[in-house]
Amino acid sequence: MSDINRQKIADSVPQKGFFGHPKGLFTLFFTEFWERFSYYGMRAILIYYMYYEVSKGGLGLEESTALAIMSIYGSLVYMSGVIGGWLADRVFGTSRALFYGGILIMIGHIVLSLPGDLTMLFISMVFIVIGTGLLKPNVSSVVGDMYSPEDNRRDAGFSIFYMGINLGAFISPLIVGEVSKTSFHLGFGIAALGMLLGLIVFAVTKKKNLGLAGTYVPNPLSPAEKKKVSLIVGISVVALAVILGTTIPAGIFTLDVFITLVGIFGITIPTLYFIVMYRSPKTTATERSRIIAYIPLFIASVMFWAIQEQGSTILAVYADKRTDLEFAGITISPAWFQSLNPLFIIVLAPLFAWIWVKLGDRQPSVPKKFALSLLFAGLSFLVILLPAYFGGEDALVNPLWLVLSYFIVVIGELLLSPVGLSATTKLAPAAFSAQTMSLWFLSSAAAQAINAQIVKFYTDKTEMMYFGVIGGVAILLSLILFMLAPKIQVFMKGVR
Repeated sequence: MSDINRQKIADSVPQKGFFGHPKGLFTLFFTEFWERFSYYGMRAILIYYMYYEVSKGGLGLEESTALAIMSIYGSLVYMSGVIGGWLADRVFGTSRALFYGGILIMIGHIVLSLPGDLTMLFISMVFIVIGTGLLKPNVSSVVGDMYSPEDNRRDAGFSIFYMGINLGAFISPLIVGEVSKTSFHLGFGIAALGMLLGLIVFAVTKKKNLGLAGTYVPNPLSPAEKKKVSLIVGISVVALAVILGTTIPAGIFTLDVFITLVGIFGITIPTLYFIVMYRSPKTTATERSRIIAYIPLFIASVMFWAIQEQGSTILAVYADKRTDLEFAGITISPAWFQSLNPLFIIVLAPLFAWIWVKLGDRQPSVPKKFALSLLFAGLSFLVILLPAYFGGEDALVNPLWLVLSYFIVVIGELLLSPVGLSATTKLAPAAFSAQTMSLWFLSSAAAQAINAQIVKFYTDKTEMMYFGVIGGVAILLSLILFMLAPKIQVFMKGVR
């Protein structure tokens, strides 16, 4: 899309009305606030719902199975963003994509709010995975549409929008976690209500606030392409139905097989992305060098998210079973710990932004920031070793140890996540700029696909070894990346 068209879209949006930003930022801030409220509220209690006994309102799954499903869930959510971005670019436009996605997410949470079995859980997961894939990547695109190419408010606008994400993620575990003490299904119902409120905000205010933002289809399918895509999708759906219809009853396609397949896809898809971009005739020699530099950064990102994402799996179980939940005269819900990550981001993000501005050219290079992020990720797991080492493996742990672990990993996240987004835009080949951003998010998908394979090794007896080995590997990779940083910087060809 040309800058002229971008300017036309920006001109259609009322440019004053929300903290000095386009009026549409109000619409998108609260749409994403409620979507994240919905998603993180559901995620805060889902692991407990899966492994709690049926008598306690859960599904009674084995803990290792529940942990693997949770990891696969997260992996598929990130993978689906690639499909959601393609549909927005070629079929719906971003505005419709995010609205349809919100509806699917709400349906998924409604399914969870109804008493059911494992089948109902998987049905809800399909709705939420597809819905999040449609909504999550596209709502950010609409934010960008509201600003003209020369508008210097853009970065500040995204910062305000990012605050909405974290506020929703902070509040929801506190509310849903408390409600779920009465009933898991009531907690999921609250999550569904949150998504409904987001849809209402979007539907009521979009026409007045968003103008043309998100309404266009950047690269629409031609009639011939529509026929071809429809044929491919139709054949794929029929083939998938036949395969599943024959292999599931025969006991060939099991949950373990599915988890293994997602793990394979989680590694294979990013690998193919790198090969295609590197070998493309549209990629220049300088861009190929930058792709080489991006590979160790991608691997570091996978390692970091493999630890960070265990905050909603392994550490959630740790909060439930190993932590003393009677603290300062109150009974803590284990789901409340899920609010720590967004809380610390809200508090620390402005500080980090100030530090980078203050340091200017003296700040660490991108590879060194990634190395430091891995160091903090590893330390966040090693911290969990200390209470068991000093107090024994059977004693309940002071909740402040868990708070400290979350705090340390957030420091690593702020060294990696915003830096990685910025580096991706700079290192991406011109012909693959959007796809490279999808590749960045696939590092989270790959991390959780790997987690689905390794969380099964976590038990009460292996706790210290589990945290020690993973934390130690992260610190070792940190040291290797730090030593390779100057060489990586050379391959980045001037990008800092």
